[in-house]
Amino acid sequence: MNLTINIYYTGTDGNARKFAEEMEKSGLADRIRQATGNLKYEYFYPVNDPETVLLIDSWDNQEALDKHHASEIMQRISELRNKYDLHMRVERYVPDGSVPLSDAQFIRK
Repeated sequence: MNLTINIYYTGTDGNARKFAEEMEKSGLADRIRQATGNLKYEYFYPVNDPETVLLIDSWDNQEALDKHHASEIMQRISELRNKYDLHMRVERYVPDGSVPLSDAQFIRK
């Protein structure tokens, strides 16, 4: 069963965006995207909060995520989080694959 983790990185003085930019420019984000079991690893910027970056991170299963957490890449990510003095809020989702009929009318395909 796949899972999605939303991580909100918050800092000051644009540090959350600097972190995301360094993740992309250094190639770390691409390495994660190429990891076995990774389905999505994308950064987004909330319109109304310039000091926060949202990471949407999806994996095939908990085992794939656990391997990622045990990898050397996680050590580098931790170093960058400290470098930019980021704080995190995490939301975890496991999709059930359904869209209630009451919601379907609002989805444009």
